[in-house]
Amino acid sequence: MAPSTTIRGYGARLRVRMTAASPYDLAVAGLIAALVVLVFATYGAYAVSNDEPVQQHYGELIIAYFRSGFTDTSLFHYVNLYLYGGLFDVVATLFERALPFLDPYDVRHILCAFTGIAGIGAAFAIARLVAGARAGAIAAFALAACGPWYGSMFNHTKDIPFGAAMAGAAYFLLRAMHDLPRPRRRHVMAFGVLLGAALGIRVLGLLMVGYAGLAILIAMRRASEAPRDRLAFFAESAVAVAPAFAVAYVLMIAAWPWSALSPLNPVRGLIDFGEFHYHIDTLLAGHVYEMDQVPRWYVPFYLVIKLPLIVLAGALVSLLCLARHDKARAWRRADVGLIVFMALFPVACEVVDRGPAFTGMRHFLFVVPLFAVLAGIGLDWLMLPRDASRRWIAYGAAAAVVVAIMSNAVLLVRLHPYQYLYYNPLIGGLEGAQRRFATDYWVSIMPEAVDDLEGYVAKLGSAAAGARRYTVAVCGERASFEDEAHDDPSLQWTEDWSSADFFIAPTHMNCDRALDGKVIATISRLGVMIGVVKDRRGLSRQAAHRN
Repeated sequence: MAPSTTIRGYGARLRVRMTAASPYDLAVAGLIAALVVLVFATYGAYAVSNDEPVQQHYGELIIAYFRSGFTDTSLFHYVNLYLYGGLFDVVATLFERALPFLDPYDVRHILCAFTGIAGIGAAFAIARLVAGARAGAIAAFALAACGPWYGSMFNHTKDIPFGAAMAGAAYFLLRAMHDLPRPRRRHVMAFGVLLGAALGIRVLGLLMVGYAGLAILIAMRRASEAPRDRLAFFAESAVAVAPAFAVAYVLMIAAWPWSALSPLNPVRGLIDFGEFHYHIDTLLAGHVYEMDQVPRWYVPFYLVIKLPLIVLAGALVSLLCLARHDKARAWRRADVGLIVFMALFPVACEVVDRGPAFTGMRHFLFVVPLFAVLAGIGLDWLMLPRDASRRWIAYGAAAAVVVAIMSNAVLLVRLHPYQYLYYNPLIGGLEGAQRRFATDYWVSIMPEAVDDLEGYVAKLGSAAAGARRYTVAVCGERASFEDEAHDDPSLQWTEDWSSADFFIAPTHMNCDRALDGKVIATISRLGVMIGVVKDRRGLSRQAAHRN
């Protein structure tokens, strides 16, 4: 077949699909395209996070392990990362080597942002499957305008890819559940690939194995009530889904070599993941806790104050879908029940087990797409046609959704590039969270702070600037500072804070108060100071003189 004929064929199919697509589908397609443009336009504004240097090296160690023929086992002794999969780190490392002309961290940020967009697409697909195109569009736009998700898309390089993989796996699990006991092979295999991707990033992907079992139990209601028939239904469904677990296992051990050293290592990893403890402090309502001493309500409370109110309200309304006895929508109720369980079960486990937690809801970002899905389902239900006396409910819900999502989007623009500092009005937004809850724990102020410091040093005089180097203490990671200041030889990182000429710090955990000095620059958003740059040259000279 001639290439021109093939192209015309693809074009014809695309036109047919676009003609069949609803306005909501087209709106989400436009949203995805706009997000891709935003990624390429803004990725450079996001700082290197505290974990990225470690994770980048972990990816290199995994590649070295396979290239050495399994003899280089240094990855099994590299901090505690053996408890995690390194799928994203390996993929990012391969891209970094293929694109040596790009900054390695820029590559990571672009790839991570694309997985975040994939998570938005997965939320759309789930909500559309359950409640239609309008619900899917609400879920997609709500998640895209959700500060904790969008603000984490660039440098939370384990949390966002894991969340996207779990959301994708949830979608194909639902697709397979609808066709049990004979699901379509492509749905089963896609579920296995995304489950393997999740396990290849974080051991909590094992939750999806349990969700699959629950999905089969839910689908068993379609079989006759005879115990023998139900048992046969379960067995046939389990056999049909089994190839997904085989695919997932292969992907898991490829990205997480430690899991292959012993059959029970994934389970050991899950147990260790819930018990590990570092001396990390975290903030909650103005109180400082060590990560293993946080109250049981730490994670659910952060979810309540970090998720947009429209998401919380819509998710609550979605519970009405479970209460309605509508035989025509029996599958919707079953689907919603499974999604509610997947969204709440990990949080409930954290509450019951009182596992370690810190930096707010970061480790539970993977449930955020599911909350957006529930919001889409619930808000769509409010917009369903009603009689004349109750039509105002649908109109009011539509207006509230549009206003709330647009307001959130405007707020994220004003917070840029610190969207992950978003807090909802329940505690007074970012102003109410300042010095009381987790704020800039990633020290994302680094690019802006270094720019301000470079401008200040330049004004000191070219002769003075060229005659010496200035030492800079940073309340954050060295790699983050040096990635921003590598083109300026006059600024040099130092670990000796007392002798530092300048000091960069966020206001998170009051780190800006750790050293005195003249404030020469402040980084603020929404009228709230989130970071400072201090000139300590006089104080550092006094310290040197005393020594």
